Amino acid sequence: MQTENQTCANFTHMEHGTAQDWQIIAKNFIEYAAELPDRIISHLLMLDGDFGGFQVDRLTHCLQTATLAHRDGKDDEYVVCALLHDIGDTLGSFNHADIAAAILEPFVSEANHWMIKHHAIFQGYYFFHYLNMDRDQYKAYSEHPHYERTLEFVRQYDAPAFDSKLDTLPLEFFEPMIRKVFKKPVRSLYKKAEEEFTA
Repeated sequence: MQTENQTCANFTHMEHGTAQDWQIIAKNFIEYAAELPDRIISHLLMLDGDFGGFQVDRLTHCLQTATLAHRDGKDDEYVVCALLHDIGDTLGSFNHADIAAAILEPFVSEANHWMIKHHAIFQGYYFFHYLNMDRDQYKAYSEHPHYERTLEFVRQYDAPAFDSKLDTLPLEFFEPMIRKVFKKPVRSLYKKAEEEFTA
């Protein structure tokens, strides 16, 4: 519902939209997109207190994964990917990695996007066999150029991040990195339009 001070498009079917209508919509889109880091932080906070049977809650797990990556010298983009790798747990119970990857895709490298999208298969090495699944599914990607990167991510940062005694950096520490990574898309269907309206 629009407020009195908002200008909105006149059409009720996209077929009848005018250039002026889409200028209005584009302006609103840019303003809304600028608030994406705040929405991401809010959504991360939804993981707080959700343990799912683990020793630490899902937010702490994400923070620990990012903490380990940061302390190992990974760059901001990689660290933000580590922080968000399980952000899809709330809505993507059966495909959480896909949700995280979709959020990150416009803003990160193809290598980091692939790593996050496939991390759930790679981490399956540690537990799939307990669920009557093939723990070696990840080996099907052994020839992929981002195989070793994803293997490293899971082994060094994701898998060991369930330690209630680990000195873990708070979400506030990572907030500047989130804002930096999500400031401007590097690849998107709407990238050209975004550049035009923010120039």
